Amino acid sequence: MVGGGAAGMMAAIQAAYAGACVTLYERNDRVGKKILSTGNGKCNFSNEVMEAGCYYGGGAACVAEIYERFGVTETKDFFRKLGMRIKNRNGYLYPASEQAATVSDVLRYEMESLGIQLFTQCRVTGVRNVADKEGAVRLMVETDPKTCKEQETDTGQRYDAVILACGGRAAPRTGSDGTGFELAGRHGIVPTVPALTALQCEGSFWKQVAGVRCEARLILYIDGTAVSVVDGELQLTDYGISGIPVFQFSRIAAYALLEKKKVTAAIDFMPDTDAAFWEQRWEQQRKRHMEQFVTGIVNKKTGLLLLKLAGIREAETVCEINVSRRKKLESLFHSFQVTVRETNSFEQAQVCAGGVDFKEITDRLQSVKVPGLFFAGEMLDIDGICGGYNLQWAWSSGAVAGRAAAGAPEFEINTRTDGTVEVRVTELTDHLDRLHTTELGGIRIRKNLALDIEDIAAWCRTKIECGQAVITRQGKNWYVEVDNCVITVNAYSYTIITAHRKVHNPQKPLQER
Repeated sequence: MVGGGAAGMMAAIQAAYAGACVTLYERNDRVGKKILSTGNGKCNFSNEVMEAGCYYGGGAACVAEIYERFGVTETKDFFRKLGMRIKNRNGYLYPASEQAATVSDVLRYEMESLGIQLFTQCRVTGVRNVADKEGAVRLMVETDPKTCKEQETDTGQRYDAVILACGGRAAPRTGSDGTGFELAGRHGIVPTVPALTALQCEGSFWKQVAGVRCEARLILYIDGTAVSVVDGELQLTDYGISGIPVFQFSRIAAYALLEKKKVTAAIDFMPDTDAAFWEQRWEQQRKRHMEQFVTGIVNKKTGLLLLKLAGIREAETVCEINVSRRKKLESLFHSFQVTVRETNSFEQAQVCAGGVDFKEITDRLQSVKVPGLFFAGEMLDIDGICGGYNLQWAWSSGAVAGRAAAGAPEFEINTRTDGTVEVRVTELTDHLDRLHTTELGGIRIRKNLALDIEDIAAWCRTKIECGQAVITRQGKNWYVEVDNCVITVNAYSYTIITAHRKVHNPQKPLQER
């Protein structure tokens, strides 16, 4: 396991539950560092409302399938079993203590109780394929001897499976500086941009309204086309706009800016009012000065700024303002147009959008290019809106990747006509295209079976999919019995280790498929 954040710790724990011997490498001095800053220190770790529109990226369509295996219900049960009480605030889930440290602590305690080997302040520099003495391909995790010198390990350890859960690029001070994408090697990376962050806008007036918070409706435009409408508490800063509604569409703005498109936002400071409100206001306030007219409508700083931008002096009386000037002021209150120059940097972003392309991983989050290599969390091309959605993705993807890496099968259960249960393990048969062998393995198989063929992997595939094979799983290997021979396949790397003639043992009961 590379990375000790939310996804990494969940993956390590789930892999250990499945019986794997787990080692976790963390570059910081402790695990769970990024969790501590979530939810303003309270850790909004999930949400009861999960909808398709809550996620973006190439993996958004895969969320429902992943959550069917480990979703919000499983997450709540998991944390309750670790001893954490849960508080539900209108669907937003928090630890009852309202302390992010609680979430980090219970995960750390569980890792300790499971005997998961942990190396902190240890930087992983590479992950590559190596062949062991048996000819099976395994994964070597290479570490920096300068950062790992105090650990009781050398700089290259071999594993049956490796999970990369190193985070993206957001909040690099917590360790997510993008180096995980370098470890991903030849995998395609969807361009990354800051998400859940503030937007910097053009204009020299922002300092006049810095610090103002108000309920508003925001519409995001890309090249003049409205692409998102969000209501919520807007925060005006000395450089532009911030707050939850801005965060929700910041990733859309970021990608548009990356493509050199024009990005603007329209702010409605009074979304709950209509034309009747203004007619009454102009009539009731007709004898007052314009400073008085805008007082009480919105924050006074905002009102005075909009007066100035409308070309109206504070000392003018209401009756001096003609219809066209009135309409201009109303328009500024309801559709204040700002041009977005750029997003805040990754240092101020809560999430990184983009990442490892979902086209290059399986439904169990394993690489299609490097058997035995898995991904979880923010490293993947998926990001959620505010409200606990990104942490839920970390828990779910970590759990699925952890179980898959440990070889925990997903079962398809049917009932035979004689009433007995047949359990068919599909993790091998659904991925026959990944079968391969080494030169040494090929030599061994040809000798054992007296075969005179070049493509051993193709021969094994044919045997496995013939419909007569009896497939069983023991430990880290699949055993395929067919045509009086046994084919042994590493369950993590899909390496065909060996094949030999079946030895008849009348005392051994027939194993179920």
